[in-house]
Amino acid sequence: MNDKPLSKYPNESRSQDHMSVPQHGLTFVSTNVRTPFLELYITSVVSAWIPELVCYPMDLMKTRMHIQGEKASKTYSNLKKVSTLGTAIGIVRNEGILHVYGGLSAMYFRHSLFTGMKMYFYDTLRDALIIQDRDGKPKLTFLRSAFAGMFSGGLANFISSPADLVKVQMQMESSRRLLGEPPRVNNVPQALISFYRKGGIRGLWKGCVPNALRASLVTLGDISFYDLSKRKMMALFELPDDRRVQFMGAMIAGFACAVLSTPMDVVKSRIMNQPIDENGRGIHYTGTIDCFRKLIQKEGAFAMYKGFFPYWLRIGPWTLIFWTSFEQIRRFRGDEGY
Repeated sequence: MNDKPLSKYPNESRSQDHMSVPQHGLTFVSTNVRTPFLELYITSVVSAWIPELVCYPMDLMKTRMHIQGEKASKTYSNLKKVSTLGTAIGIVRNEGILHVYGGLSAMYFRHSLFTGMKMYFYDTLRDALIIQDRDGKPKLTFLRSAFAGMFSGGLANFISSPADLVKVQMQMESSRRLLGEPPRVNNVPQALISFYRKGGIRGLWKGCVPNALRASLVTLGDISFYDLSKRKMMALFELPDDRRVQFMGAMIAGFACAVLSTPMDVVKSRIMNQPIDENGRGIHYTGTIDCFRKLIQKEGAFAMYKGFFPYWLRIGPWTLIFWTSFEQIRRFRGDEGY
């Protein structure tokens, strides 16, 4: 592999951005190949579907824990301070073991929109924001990568927010029915139609602000930290872009993602799960700031990290499996490490 200067080929479907890393006196070149839109999109979606087969139950428990303590009714108030294990046991005992995957179809629907878009947006922005250092070599700074990650995640999630709304409410559906509440959603198409009939376009984008803010933080931790930590380790330890570097980068990204995004994830779950009045307005919270304020006032500052443990247990392995799958699919197709 030759060490070439940064080059872009606007008239071709692929272009190469070379980030040179010294390796035992030689030069190891990590080549980021700009993948065509459809190929990158499908690779991203498939890579996101794979870890859900393992990690989805943790997302369900995380959402259930987010809703615990909410003063929506006496029933919900009695669910305060239930641990991760207690939540899992309660779901299996009261609803059945298969319900730990309740709402999985909505999660797949969400990935088919959100994950493909955020990866394409980030890939495009990263290519545009790469600069040259003093030696004329390509360089991606933390701030530029952070901007690319947050902008990509926020925009992709704003577009796909209705899919997240369906996911949250489907995850709570079996619990609601067990508590004697009327059915709300049955499947993805029915849920989308129901939300539109009750609240119009605004109803489909309920909670989109905290959702987009959360997604921007998730993408900052997920993609930006993975991308930059991998580059940093390759430079510091003189390593090639192999499975060792990808594993360590994914673990760093998973922890950063959980720490950065959990508070906004709690707010998003609360706003999306709350019932609405006849005018399509939320009954419990008027918006993101109001939800934050009531959450802290009534349940304490630590309530912002409700569900952190299952979220971390989910996002750590999820990030690892996602990036491993993503990198291997790319290499199978002859592409370089991302």
